[in-house]
Amino acid sequence: MANLKIKLAKSLYGRLDKHVATANSLGLRKIGDETVQPDNEQTRGKIAQIGYLLKVTEE
Repeated sequence: MANLKIKLAKSLYGRLDKHVATANSLGLRKIGDETVQPDNEQTRGKIAQIGYLLKVTEE
């Protein structure tokens, strides 16, 4: 199964609480934080919600 490399590209400051919580659930707290997550429906849903804050690449 493929993995996704997710990087927080924009600040969480002033964002909706739900969006901050979604970023935190991915392990992203500061600009530049990166995480590797499995490519599944849950991860894709989180990316869909806060995609405007992220840079996503496939591994």
